Amino acid sequence: MAVVAMMIVVAAVVGRASAAEEDSGKLRQGFYEQSCPRAEQIVRHYMEQHVPHAPSVAATLLRTHFHDCFVRGCDGSVLLNGTNGNEAEKDSPPNASLRGFAFLDRVKAVVEQECPGVVSCADVLALAARDAIGVIGGPFWRVPTGRRDGRVSLKQEALDQIPGPTMNFTDLLASFQSKGLELPDLVWLSGAHTIGIAHCDSFSERLYNFTGRGGPSDADPSLNPVYAANLRRTKCATPTDNTTIVEMDPGSFLTFDLGYYHGLLKSRGLFQSDHALLMDAAARADVESVASGPPEVFFQLFARSMMRLGMVDVKTGGEGEIRRHCAVVNG
Repeated sequence: MAVVAMMIVVAAVVGRASAAEEDSGKLRQGFYEQSCPRAEQIVRHYMEQHVPHAPSVAATLLRTHFHDCFVRGCDGSVLLNGTNGNEAEKDSPPNASLRGFAFLDRVKAVVEQECPGVVSCADVLALAARDAIGVIGGPFWRVPTGRRDGRVSLKQEALDQIPGPTMNFTDLLASFQSKGLELPDLVWLSGAHTIGIAHCDSFSERLYNFTGRGGPSDADPSLNPVYAANLRRTKCATPTDNTTIVEMDPGSFLTFDLGYYHGLLKSRGLFQSDHALLMDAAARADVESVASGPPEVFFQLFARSMMRLGMVDVKTGGEGEIRRHCAVVNG
């Protein structure tokens, strides 16, 4: 019965994804077939060449794409440097731990060599995120192209709009709905944490200062106490540690699998926002259902939500520009 129920969910999500594609209008498969026919092949080949030597880059490319889409839509604005004293999205605390900008610059440079001024940074990022996940054995999803690059990137907007690790369920869902995404997208896109890492300071309050009293005894009671004690002993030894990295799916953080959901159901979700998924009946039912099924179901659900994410507030046609260098606007 569980598998049947999950397949019904898959069908529903597929239907929503198709509707989103129709609504996106100007994005389409093979947008560069005439103007740069090898564009997608170049990006895919670059991922196949380099991701096996640094598999953790897959998670950072996926996270960068997500953070890009949540601020001004999927327009490559997260890749822009600040100018003239004005700080950009990448200078904002939610993006402080993003890396891989130089990696994306190299991908873009190869595409530029083939077809100067044709393929947007936003499309390069969307394709690179998809293909990097494929290289590490994750799901594949279609990426309609034709995005244009934005010219504006503001630090405060990233701070205001990117979902935070301490959010409760109500705020998380509101954040996703403000981007045209829904509850299932929140549940399935959170599954990206199966290959995620986090710095101790992004969740240290759950270990040391949950109510404000302070100390190891003031841990979040919703966090598995054995897991919390292990984190304090072997990873985040002090509440001020801002450098140590912790795997969000211990033991398989380089493998795209169901480990995140299994850990979540054992109260081992690292962030408060992870545990928040269990606080809503519908979201918890989705987590329990997918965790008890084959990975292929999660892969399909995740892929459909990634398609929806990649269409959030895109710029097309005469909007924006095609940046030649992803870190700076043209001219």
